[in-house]
Amino acid sequence: MASVSLKNVYKRYEGGVLAVSDFTIDIADREFVILVGPSGCGKSTTLRMIAGLEEITEGEIYIGDRLVNDVQPKDRDIAMVFQNYALYPHMTVYDNMAFGLKLRKTPKDEIKRRVTESARILEIEHLLDRKPKALSGGQRQRVALGRAIVRDPKVFLMDEPLSNLDAKLRVQMRVEITKLHQRLQTTFIYVTHDQTEAMTMGTRIVVMKDGFIQQIDNPSNLYRHPVNTFVAGFIGMPPMNFINSTLAIKDGRVTISFNDVTITLPDKYAVPEVMAYDGKEVIMGVRPEALNDESRFVAENSETSFPAHVDVVEMLGAETYLYLTVADVVTLTARVDPTVSHSKVGEVTTLAIDGNRVHLFDKETELVILS
Repeated sequence: MASVSLKNVYKRYEGGVLAVSDFTIDIADREFVILVGPSGCGKSTTLRMIAGLEEITEGEIYIGDRLVNDVQPKDRDIAMVFQNYALYPHMTVYDNMAFGLKLRKTPKDEIKRRVTESARILEIEHLLDRKPKALSGGQRQRVALGRAIVRDPKVFLMDEPLSNLDAKLRVQMRVEITKLHQRLQTTFIYVTHDQTEAMTMGTRIVVMKDGFIQQIDNPSNLYRHPVNTFVAGFIGMPPMNFINSTLAIKDGRVTISFNDVTITLPDKYAVPEVMAYDGKEVIMGVRPEALNDESRFVAENSETSFPAHVDVVEMLGAETYLYLTVADVVTLTARVDPTVSHSKVGEVTTLAIDGNRVHLFDKETELVILS
């Protein structure tokens, strides 16, 4: 087992294109870290630099206490699982899983023991004699994982391994990979563009944009305390609502105005870092679940209530999404309880915000003021 450290790592391609900039992180032994961000943010490039498949331009990469900048991929004691599985079509499942061990001239008895044990862990013992073309997508993914497990590496690197699976199977494999990490107690570094995968699997998440780290934290803190509007909007589904607003201090309390609506925030917002924005424009962020149309909730939160036109109602069984417009300009999404929601398409409903769950961001820098 091993820790992984990246210190001020950069990747520049020909022409001066900067793919990864000043990437620094210490990943503890046995940690499950997720790199997440939109396409082109540098997350896969970072993973490939850890694997040795991409040369770094500047900085240092350590696996354990060993500097691996100039160490060949095969000597880094890592195993990588790719998006396309990369199985050999002419080999059986057993031979695919055993191939890397054979190259290392591992004794046959040891190969058999490792392959059999990995197949048992992944519940694919009955597939060992089949070839990849006879397997489903989920089964192929398990074989790719098994091929990594048999090597008993210090670090597992996974590059969007679930992106080729259908939605139901992705959910199943998310659970299986999480259980696998708990069972193997090995360091996992996992790349995805899917924030749901990141939130449900990682012990820590690295949010990236344009080659830069935006925030590193556990899933709960990322969701509740994003450092900027990018993280706030990227983490969470449906995404956070952002409302361009004007902040004012009235009788020692913080008010937020947008269009013809003015709401008053709880006393916890009357702190110096917020009061400094008196009379200035800010961005108010509100999670969909912090908006509610329940009559009792609206009555109890009259200081943060306002009317909105209901454009679309999406019934999803356990929850309902309301898509709304305020003053013909501001669009909002609310996640409400279908058993108490009374809003209907085409009507004007009254909503209230849970005032204690409002996020405030600087209009110019998009950095958090208070969340």
